[in-house]
Amino acid sequence: MTTEEQIAKMTTAIKQAIKVMGDRFGSTEEEVARVILELKASLQTAS
Repeated sequence: MTTEEQIAKMTTAIKQAIKVMGDRFGSTEEEVARVILELKASLQTAS
């Protein structure tokens, strides 16, 4: 995966996390957990 692809994946994961957490009253715990896992995965691929 290129650096640009990693940055794009991380940006997408961060945007999803912000969206879900910002709408936490309308989001289920499963959605929040899934987004957090995606964010962690995107950060691990970057290092």
